[in-house]
Amino acid sequence: MKGLYCFVVWIFSSTIWTGAVYRKPTCHSVLDNCMKSGDVLQCMEQKMKNCSAIRPRIPTPNYFVKSIDSLVKSLDTEKGYVINISDEALQRSRDGLENSSSEDVKLKVYLLDESLFKITSSSEIKEGNDLNGSDPVLLKQSVLGVWLGTTEVNNLSQPVQLKFRNTHNQTENGICVYWHLEKNGGGNWSTDGCKTNIDNGDFVCSCNHLSFFAVLISPQIPEKSHIVHLNYISYVGSALSIAFTSLVIVLFLCQRKKQCEHSLVIHVQLSSCLFLLHISFLCSVWFSGHSDSDSVCQTIGLLLHWCLLATFTWTAIEGFHLYLLLVRVFNIYIKRYMLKLSLMGWGVPTVTAMICGMTKVYGKYTLYTDQENSTATSLCWVTTNTVIYITVNGYLGLVMLFNMAMLAVVVVKMRQLRQQNVQIDHQKRAWKDCVSLLGLCFVLGVPWGLAFSTHGPLSLPALYVFTILNSFQGVFIFLWILTLTCKARKEKQTSSKGTIQVSYLSNEEYVTSKTTNS
Repeated sequence: MKGLYCFVVWIFSSTIWTGAVYRKPTCHSVLDNCMKSGDVLQCMEQKMKNCSAIRPRIPTPNYFVKSIDSLVKSLDTEKGYVINISDEALQRSRDGLENSSSEDVKLKVYLLDESLFKITSSSEIKEGNDLNGSDPVLLKQSVLGVWLGTTEVNNLSQPVQLKFRNTHNQTENGICVYWHLEKNGGGNWSTDGCKTNIDNGDFVCSCNHLSFFAVLISPQIPEKSHIVHLNYISYVGSALSIAFTSLVIVLFLCQRKKQCEHSLVIHVQLSSCLFLLHISFLCSVWFSGHSDSDSVCQTIGLLLHWCLLATFTWTAIEGFHLYLLLVRVFNIYIKRYMLKLSLMGWGVPTVTAMICGMTKVYGKYTLYTDQENSTATSLCWVTTNTVIYITVNGYLGLVMLFNMAMLAVVVVKMRQLRQQNVQIDHQKRAWKDCVSLLGLCFVLGVPWGLAFSTHGPLSLPALYVFTILNSFQGVFIFLWILTLTCKARKEKQTSSKGTIQVSYLSNEEYVTSKTTNS
């Protein structure tokens, strides 16, 4: 009877002890439980530190656990990820344990899908941490969540190393990042506390804390040396464009007559846009690195956005004016023509920038390289990708389609005139036509279209060409105006009664055709 009593007491106590243990959630089931909550990542961050790290009977494909001590300090997931724990991180994780000198700790790792990480725009992110502008693409489309023991592990002098094996050899242009959780439940990718190294094509992340880690691939971002060269080209080109466009404006104001051709006025308006654009660009770069005021950077970002939109709009107006001269030719008089063009050229950018300003999309935009987290370029600009896609990429695409159509019309007109004039020197005429088309390309903003070719295998050469042509656009337009002005004066002096000349001082080739006797 006594033996039966002891057996019943043992069964009862074992049941209570077992129930107490299993009331603590198991680590391998944390993800499934957190998926039912509103904030998956916050939930996992809290529960993975206090869960039971027993191994599941049925292996969970994306969950890994291993006991870490002074002899065994690494975990190979056999899925392309290796985690090496430093002595300092192991000692920090033992803090608070009863027998901290000998007790091992559990290293818990979860491999998560990138869809759980939704980037939110927040002004609370510190300078140098916001990677919104990089349009992030994660290596293997996965994120590694790492927890050690039950305590917080951060500010390590001996960093933890995480190796991301680049088995597909996608690219060597990547940077190690971690997920910065925000109070409101959102987050952003950050490089704070992490350094990136390349080991035989694999990414090795050395971080002074534990969190959710990934390698952010940015194929469109060139190496640091190229970015330095592109920066110098941009600064020199912008400075020269400011000088030459200001010269265009001054000469126009000094020699302006009561009756001035619309073509020249439109061209000066475009030069004014380029003048403001390059000034705002240089101010944006300077203030982003020397000013801690968010309001100042937001204001300059708005100004830069407005100037860029104004440049695109006046470029489209150049194409529209070319259409009137070369396609419609007759009956092109429009009442208050320049007033209507000015309202369109300056009004559309102003309304767009004001709407964007009210939504607070302007701030510091930072471009990173893959070498020691160094910041190559930062400027005050639009920080929301959706706004960039719609107001910059989309708008530029429409302008380019229209102006390229106008350029095709010019080519057709030149070909027709060459066929009609059989007595001219075709070789000399072909050379002049090429020069004219080259000038028209700058006035119609064709170099801006190279922005759509800065992706893919030829992205770096295209980026250099894009930077050179658009940085020096003010210089090229000045030379084009000067050439056409000198040619116009020469043609006026040598023109005869039997020749009709149609001039388009800002965008056009001088088209000459001999009249036939009736």
